[in-house]
Amino acid sequence: VQLQASGGGLVQPGESLRLSCVASGNNFTLNDGGWFRQIPGKEREFVAGFFALESAGYSDSVKDRFTVSRYKANNTMTLQMNSLKPEDTAVYYCFVYNAMRVRVWGRGTLVTVSS
Repeated sequence: VQLQASGGGLVQPGESLRLSCVASGNNFTLNDGGWFRQIPGKEREFVAGFFALESAGYSDSVKDRFTVSRYKANNTMTLQMNSLKPEDTAVYYCFVYNAMRVRVWGRGTLVTVSS
């Protein structure tokens, strides 16, 4: 499975940004997956995602501002980020699980929130 993330960039506080992640691979079907982020010098942290048959889950720091979506028909996930804050600045990584239930990571896309 390969993941291609896009949509990062520089925005001002309060603005919005939408990240996309397209998964490809033989016989791959998008089920579980989501997004982490990493600030330089810190550990990668969970942002939002889908697990098993549960509805989407979010970290407390982004709940009510971010929305994660998945489109199984084209193996795509999106992360709609609203009301962005400087502390949201990070490299965002999408992830899925392959047939062996091993987590697969995308390459990351940089989001910078600054005035």
